[in-house]
Amino acid sequence: MFVRRSLMVLALALSVARCADQPTAVKHPAAPQFLRWATQAPQFTANTSTHPRRSGAMALTPPLSLDQNVVSFWAVRGESRSVLINYASSIDSAVHPFLMLTTTDPQFVPGVGELAVGDSVLVTVTVDTSKIGVRFEPTGLQFGEPAQLKVWYNGAGGDLNGDGVVDSTDAKIEAQLLGLWYREADSDPWTKLGATQSLDEKSFSYALPHFCDYDVAADLLEWAVNW
Repeated sequence: MFVRRSLMVLALALSVARCADQPTAVKHPAAPQFLRWATQAPQFTANTSTHPRRSGAMALTPPLSLDQNVVSFWAVRGESRSVLINYASSIDSAVHPFLMLTTTDPQFVPGVGELAVGDSVLVTVTVDTSKIGVRFEPTGLQFGEPAQLKVWYNGAGGDLNGDGVVDSTDAKIEAQLLGLWYREADSDPWTKLGATQSLDEKSFSYALPHFCDYDVAADLLEWAVNW
């Protein structure tokens, strides 16, 4: 059985699951400063992959060009499905990774109900082109086994406090204050997650129990108080 887009739109309009029960979330009193892309118009491309658990085989689809920075793929309960989003910019001629999302156990779709093994839900990933962030839909999609998210933030170009200079201050912010943040809706406050950071890869990894908005940001209120 497939959960089609028309059902997903209805689910978003009628029933939105809350994200407030993220297990490693820490509440902060003020909004953080979000990282901006180093160039105004990065170009995004995407690949999706399929890894059926039963056979262990892998089928890689042709690259998907992001239409208005949006890409969709079918997540199947009981099978591993992934999307990799890359970007290119005017800074250099290379293609860099931005996001990897892998799902194996989409369990509950708001407005639709619980999925049986082999059932599918259409997952949509929207890249924010102003700040380094992403939105996942359908909002409130819940996983049995958490989805695996990895976000690279090197698209910010190293200037983490936005002063136009890459220096030791940016290195301290990266090592001590930078984090992965989420919110449920546009009117809700942002909350910092206990994501795993790799300074070598300039990335954050996190196990998602369900979907909402995620951005990479620095808690510069804490920076101002402690430095």
